[in-house]
Amino acid sequence: MVDIATRVWNHKWKIDPIIRSLIDTDFYKLLMCQSIFRNKPDTEVTFSLINRTTSVPLADLIDEGELREQLDHVRSLSLSRGESTWLRGNTFYGKRQMFRPDFMEWFEGMRLPPYHLERKGDQYELTFEGKWHEVMLWEIPALAILMELRGRAVLDRMDRFELQILYARGMTRVWEKIETLREVDGLGIADFGTRRRHSFLWQDWCVQAMQEGMGTKFTGTSNCLIAMRREMEAIGTNAHELPMVYAALAETDEELFRAPYEVLSDWHDEHEGNLRIILPDTYGTKGFLDNAPDWLAGWTGIRIDSGDPAAAAEVAIDWWKSRGEDPKQKRVIFSDGLDVDKIIALHKQFKGRVLPSFGWGTLLTNDFRGLVPDDALAPFSLVCKAVSANGRPTVKLSDNPNKAMGPQSEIDRYKRVFGVGDQERIEVEV
Repeated sequence: MVDIATRVWNHKWKIDPIIRSLIDTDFYKLLMCQSIFRNKPDTEVTFSLINRTTSVPLADLIDEGELREQLDHVRSLSLSRGESTWLRGNTFYGKRQMFRPDFMEWFEGMRLPPYHLERKGDQYELTFEGKWHEVMLWEIPALAILMELRGRAVLDRMDRFELQILYARGMTRVWEKIETLREVDGLGIADFGTRRRHSFLWQDWCVQAMQEGMGTKFTGTSNCLIAMRREMEAIGTNAHELPMVYAALAETDEELFRAPYEVLSDWHDEHEGNLRIILPDTYGTKGFLDNAPDWLAGWTGIRIDSGDPAAAAEVAIDWWKSRGEDPKQKRVIFSDGLDVDKIIALHKQFKGRVLPSFGWGTLLTNDFRGLVPDDALAPFSLVCKAVSANGRPTVKLSDNPNKAMGPQSEIDRYKRVFGVGDQERIEVEV
């Protein structure tokens, strides 16, 4: 097993670039990329970095030259033969050849498009523009680079002995969480921690610890590179990006109202089984479900990613019942701000009523809270989102207005079109 503290102390660029591969990304990005490649190949988008935790001054902590060096390195990457073979030939979600030959031919020759980086006060403005299916692949690498460079800025101030103690404490914390969770009967949990991880090596260690400590209760990882190397399941379905861009392309209010369902109609044509998971909260969960076509009720399940997770699950249960479906046969994936206590409470509340499962993110792969002075390694909320499509602004409402994004005039319009009333503000957890 890798001695992470020693690798951090003896850091060498060629051994430890932050992004090692184009498939050092989340599986859902590749699934969505193929769908976009097929259905919206000419859509032009802009993605932008958004630091929700403005108290973390990224531009003061991270050297611009080092950031550019890491971003430029990602632009030099292409699929290796082994990676291509894995994507072409592996079985994902019970399906062989998940990725079509025309998509793979394009992906094998793809290089990520240029970026624009500018310092604005104590933050960085980082944007990416171009074809949607190309630009979207910047999201996860950009986030991982900035999270890790911020961490390195703190680690560089520590001596070798301090690093050994830090990682020993971090490992103990992760293992204690695992010891608690493995006692939960019937639990199913996956790693969703790529985008805000402490580092690649740390995520890889956490995944190995989960595999060792949780056994069959650990269902896999969202990280494709780790899944390939560790011979485990790659986990993921789709994200808010799809309805946000489809909605931005709508010409009229009527088209806007239909856009979230058109997204899933396209997805329905491509995928089945456990990939048919609804993400309903982009423009409000209750309104989305109330107006959903009947065929969506037949999908496998739902992912809950904002607002009060228990309340959203109850809404989903009532909806399935109203559509003649048995909630006990439906998968509910919780994936927002999870840690041990919340996982246990939600599992206890919904076990036997639905098939609960959990996508555990930042507080699996980046929980160094309280382990260094000034809590300088505490995780923070950093996102990279599509902010425009074909020149029109994108909007996300969410079930938590603190996660809403877009121009206020468009937010007001979307709330009117989708019938979203007052919402409870909930502190955004990482």
